[in-house]
Amino acid sequence: MNRITQALISVSDKTGIVDFAKGLQALGIEIISTGGTAAALRESGVNVTPISEVTGFPEILDGRVKTLHPRIHAGILAMRKNKEHTDTLEQHKIKPIDLVVVNLYPFQKAITKADITLEDAVENIDIGGPSMVRAAAKNYQDVAVVVNPVRYEEILALLKQSDCSLSVDFKFSLMREAFRHTALYDSAIANYFETKYGEKDFARRDSVAFGYSKDIPLRYGENPHQHAALFGSFTQYCNCFHGKELSYNNILDATAAIRLVAEFDRPTVAIIKHTNPCGVASNDNIIEAYREAFATDTAAPFGGIVAVNRKIEADFAQVLNEIFLEILIAPDFSGDALAILKKKKDRRLLTIKLDAIRKLSDPDVRSVIGGVLVQDSDNILVDANALKPATERKPGVDEMKSLLFAWTVAKHVKSNAIVFARGERTLGIGAGQMSRVDSVRLAIWKAHEMKLDLRNSVVASDAFFPFADNIEALSAAGATAVIQPGGSMRDGEVIAAANQKNIAMVFTGIRHFRH
Repeated sequence: MNRITQALISVSDKTGIVDFAKGLQALGIEIISTGGTAAALRESGVNVTPISEVTGFPEILDGRVKTLHPRIHAGILAMRKNKEHTDTLEQHKIKPIDLVVVNLYPFQKAITKADITLEDAVENIDIGGPSMVRAAAKNYQDVAVVVNPVRYEEILALLKQSDCSLSVDFKFSLMREAFRHTALYDSAIANYFETKYGEKDFARRDSVAFGYSKDIPLRYGENPHQHAALFGSFTQYCNCFHGKELSYNNILDATAAIRLVAEFDRPTVAIIKHTNPCGVASNDNIIEAYREAFATDTAAPFGGIVAVNRKIEADFAQVLNEIFLEILIAPDFSGDALAILKKKKDRRLLTIKLDAIRKLSDPDVRSVIGGVLVQDSDNILVDANALKPATERKPGVDEMKSLLFAWTVAKHVKSNAIVFARGERTLGIGAGQMSRVDSVRLAIWKAHEMKLDLRNSVVASDAFFPFADNIEALSAAGATAVIQPGGSMRDGEVIAAANQKNIAMVFTGIRHFRH
């Protein structure tokens, strides 16, 4: 193992850097540094050699050029076992750099500012830092590269134990971490400029870069034998502040629930099981909304997830406490509500930033064999003025209100999706069936099981009805109006069947498949 004698330190995130540098100095390791890092270390009593003394050239162009120099990169890249390399260093009086401690300009932080300009974003792109990190990582057998302040304490301990040396295996682990660091950085830059200034249509892009870092380590994935973690910024919008840690499946279900209630301005409750809504309702009284949503399916909510778009007060908490619910999600909880809900230690409680979530437009990414499918989020809905009447009878005012509610819910139900509703509450939901008429039958059966009357209800279908048998079935159940995309080869037959049954039907021209 090579002994570390000289370190280069240049960091934007200065967390712990003074103590680390002092530890290196105490071990007899010489320190080269740049700009603000050198000033911070010098002020704290660390002996530092300025980079300009090593290169023989001043830092220029407002600091844009300081480490981009042969004396720096040769000192990093020279392979110690290659005689030609070591002879070259000696010939040019270049001292090897054995430890590179670098983290990069805070580009990801800079772009979160609401008023950031294009010029500001560009100025926060690091050039010399990634170059040094990549050079050190490439020569990992001889050079240790450190990009994460969390590593400082561990590295000092190892250096003290091993006469200022680090094993090749350990340096290999640092190398992998370094390349993840620069890959994340470059991806964040590419994604920002493409999303804000570039091609919005994924079909027209020749590559994608997301730049997600780990947000939550997970115990396992969808099943216990699968490894998993959450990457991105989920915890910026959703805070699980009570109960067991969130699981992979919890996060999927919570996301489905949050996206659904975020669609509504009125007080709304969504009850979710396995990413499908089993009951949804809007009501000026949030407790009544919950009771109406719960009535859609009184069995499925046990162990399920409830999301609401209003603060949960104590009286609502008492009602929610009547059954076991895995997760409760709301923008806020009153202190009295928490006193009730926290009595169940394992139940997870989440607060959400609804306004911020409503503004998100993250792409929808799904893994497939050998890659990923990427598409825009399905953020589109219709209003009453955009609907196209398809039948002789037009929906009444109350029917239209129910149709728009049912259509919004159907968007969040797995295809084939059918939603029966009346007013602003669900009465029966048919999800994920192989044929649409089976989804209709399932929704009807479920409503009958719950002893819910489907007379004068309305129906939403996420895609067109391919055959008139769907109309026959929902009409027999008591539905009086339908909302669907239209566009089937048999639209004429479906419309004729609806006219025969005096059913009002409107076309949206929009499909909401959810596979």
